[in-house]
Amino acid sequence: MAKTRIQKVLSENGILSRRKAEEYVAQGRVTVNGRRAETGVAVDPEKDIITIDGVRLELSSRVHKVYILLNKPRGYVTTLSDELGRKCVAELVEDAPEHVYPVGRLDKDSEGALILTNDGEFANLIMHPSHHISKTYRVTVRPGVNEDQLVQLSSGVEIDGKTTAPAQVDVIEKKTDRAVIQIVIHEGRNRQVRKMCEAVGLEVARLKRSSVGPIRLGMLQPGKWRELTPQEVRAVRGAVKGQSVQPVRPKTEEKNFGRGTMKKKSGSSSRRSSSREDSFEFRNGRPVRDMGDVPVGREQRGRKIYKRHK
Repeated sequence: MAKTRIQKVLSENGILSRRKAEEYVAQGRVTVNGRRAETGVAVDPEKDIITIDGVRLELSSRVHKVYILLNKPRGYVTTLSDELGRKCVAELVEDAPEHVYPVGRLDKDSEGALILTNDGEFANLIMHPSHHISKTYRVTVRPGVNEDQLVQLSSGVEIDGKTTAPAQVDVIEKKTDRAVIQIVIHEGRNRQVRKMCEAVGLEVARLKRSSVGPIRLGMLQPGKWRELTPQEVRAVRGAVKGQSVQPVRPKTEEKNFGRGTMKKKSGSSSRRSSSREDSFEFRNGRPVRDMGDVPVGREQRGRKIYKRHK
C-alpha cells in the first residue's frame, strides 16, 4: 500500500496533532525502524516500527474518524498527559471509541466547549487562523463594565505587542460589582479573552466557551462528552468554506455510553427573547441592538448606520 507522511499517520491515529508531531520529529523524539525520523518522511504504519521516546506505537492505516465535543470543567489542563501530575482532559474521554487529541486549548481555569478528534485535517480547519472559525465565550468580569471598556474590547486591544482583531461583545447581565458579557472572536491566541479583559482593567472571575463555530455546547454537562453528528461536522467544513451556516442543535445532547439527557426547560425561548430586548452588542466599536441575526439599521452612503430599536 502507499506510504503516508509520518505527521499525518500520528495525527490520524490520535497520537499527536500534526503540528505537535512535526515538533516531536524535529526534536528527534520519533524514530522509524530504529532511525531518527525526518519531517515529512513517508511511512507504512502497519509495517514500519515507529516509536516516540523509545515507546513503540500501535498504528493503523485504516482509522475510524471520531469527532467529540467535551464540556471541559475547570481544573483540567488541555493536554493528553502532564509532567506536573495535573488532571488532563484525556482522563475525561478515556471511553472514546478511538484515541483523540484536543483541537486548540482552554486554560486550566477556563471551562466549556472543547473539540477532540483524530482527524488532523479537521483539526487544522478549526485551528488555522486563516479560516476565521468563531469562538464564543461567556465571561463574568469584575468590577462592573462600562461602555468605554466594551468599545475597546470590540475595536481591538493590544496584547503581547499585537492588536487583537475586532470582536463582537454583548452585555448579558450587568450589576454594580460584576457583569456577564459574551465575546465572540475569530482568533486563537494564547489566553486571548483573559488578556483582552485584563488590558481594559477587568478581572475575569469565570470564563466559559459556549461554542466553536456552529457547534454549541447546549445542555452538555461538565465533564461529559458526546460525538458530533455528521451534520455538525459538515457545518464546520461549510463555515470554513465561507458558506452561510446556522448553529447546529443536536437532537440529543449526551448520547454516548448511557449518559442521560437533560430535557429542555419550557419557556426558554420566551426568556431568551426577553433577555435580548435589553441586550446591546458592540461590533467594531459601534453599539447595536441584536434583533435576531440582523442588526437594526439603515444604509447610508455605502455604510451601515446602527441605531437603537424603539
